[in-house]
Amino acid sequence: MEKIALKFVTGLSPNATAWEKKIFKRYGKLANVCRQINYDIKQGATNDQVLLFLQKIRNDSSFSVLRADSGTLNRLEELENEFLPDKKTYHWY
Repeated sequence: MEKIALKFVTGLSPNATAWEKKIFKRYGKLANVCRQINYDIKQGATNDQVLLFLQKIRNDSSFSVLRADSGTLNRLEELENEFLPDKKTYHWY
């Protein structure tokens, strides 16, 4: 799960080969990444572990080089929004 999320957040390198671009285009989209992470959740990981790892990417100093890229934070936010619990408002009358 961590490897998949990290690969999505990192994105493609500027000097990626044609093969890397083709594979990223096919498998690197948000829907495919979410499908792979959901599979890991079915196999025993929890949604909290996913969110904790995404927060670690956002806040930990070991990922500071990764956060320097402008598109990284956008992709990280997209991924967080997919796994955040829905906020439902209930009105009791």
